[in-house]
Parts: sequence; C-alpha cells; structure tokens
Amino acid sequence: MSDVRIKRAYRAARASDGARVLVDRVWPRGVAKDRLRLTDWMKDVAPSDELRRWFGHDPQKCEAFREAYFDEMADKEDAVSRLLDLAAEGDLTLIYGAKDETHHNAAALKVYLERQARRPI
Repeated sequence: MSDVRIKRAYRAARASDGARVLVDRVWPRGVAKDRLRLTDWMKDVAPSDELRRWFGHDPQKCEAFREAYFDEMADKEDAVSRLLDLAAEGDLTLIYGAKDETHHNAAALKVYLERQARRPI
C-alpha cells in the first residue's frame, strides 16, 4: 500500500496528492468542484449523521468516535476495498472539510485503512 494522506479541502490540490477522494457526506462550503480535482467523492465512507453530530469534533470523544466509526466501516466493505485499491495503485489523499485539523473522520479513516491493509488475507 502506498502513502495514505489526509488534506483539508481548502488547501490547494497538488499532483503529489495522487488519488484525491472526498470522504465527507456534504460538499465543503464555498469550494468550487473543479478546484478540488477529485478522483472520487465517497459519501458512503463518511460517518453516519447521528455519529457525526454526537462527535462534534470534541477531542474528548475522539477515541469513542473512532471505535464507533470503525464499527460503521465494517459494513462498508465495497467502499473500503475501493479505497484500498486506490492506495495500492499509488498515493491516496483523503479530503475532508472540517475546521478542526486533528479530530475528524478522515484521520480516523486513514487509521482504519492502514489497519485493513495490514490484515492477513
């Protein structure tokens, strides 16, 4: 598996990003579609609305959010396979829109993908 990175949607796209996949359920406010230069927009890998609202980017809820999010991801095998395939082909950048640059779903998803890539077949 190549590098999996995370990047805020409001930062400039670069060729070194590799495949760029938006992993939020909603489009980042005020960002033109052509500016993001996405490979894909995978709404289905975003946390459920209920989980997202509960979390609210609260650092104290980060571990519990991650565990609940990983539970949700276990039911999304096709989407996870797609992301792992993209990472196997080259660098993958998970794009997110949250203001908090530390506590967000893309950071948790990166960890989840790295764990999945290490699992024996």
